[in-house]
Amino acid sequence: MMPDAAAAEALTAAAVTKRFGGLVAVESMSFTLVEKEVLGLIGPNGSGKTTMMNLISGALKPSSGEIRLYGDSVAGTGASHVARKGVARTFQLVRMLQAMTVLENVSAGGVFGHARRWGKELDDYAHALLRRVGLPNAANMPVSALTYIDQKRVELARALASDPKVLLLDEWLAGLNPTELRIGIALIEQLRAEGCTIIIVEHVMHAIRSLCDRCIVMNSGAKIAEGTPTEVLADHGVIRAYLGDENA
Repeated sequence: MMPDAAAAEALTAAAVTKRFGGLVAVESMSFTLVEKEVLGLIGPNGSGKTTMMNLISGALKPSSGEIRLYGDSVAGTGASHVARKGVARTFQLVRMLQAMTVLENVSAGGVFGHARRWGKELDDYAHALLRRVGLPNAANMPVSALTYIDQKRVELARALASDPKVLLLDEWLAGLNPTELRIGIALIEQLRAEGCTIIIVEHVMHAIRSLCDRCIVMNSGAKIAEGTPTEVLADHGVIRAYLGDENA
């Protein structure tokens, strides 16, 4: 679903910088995400993409700059606070609660996130989310028994369990074989069609082309390009960042 021209600003980053000692991991990043938009955050390895996601989700505090969710400042307020405000995320490496069942993993998102549910309401909603991600019969399974793609589905269901205002997908498609990749892209396409507001960090370029309304390209912590997927992937500076000067 394309964002409406008059859509509200869901998330705003203003001159966000993150330093680790003498290393500048993110430098003066500014952008706006509007409701129902799917924004791709791309760039070569080490460009600062995951650090930016950690800043948005509250796992890291900016050294300077501002992050606002629907106008409210969330910069440096902590991951639990940002989650309750309406930001949910997945991770580069799947993070399962290994001692819990599939259903309990999903339910955790409904307890600790934005829209909290309890009891039967939570149980019914978690079951509905498992059906939504294609795991209708896995509720009572241990997560250790799941394939990699199915663990990713559970992680996505857990993120959705809080009815997030903004969903962050950090290389959610990484490590999937071609068949699994098609399944994963189809799931995100479904979320997009439903009007979810999403930021995707991804290296799978055909997924970026098919899923994203707009892309921001990072290199060495800074934004080097912004526009539609077609525009940024044809940009000489972007090609140089990915492939080197001889290919630009």
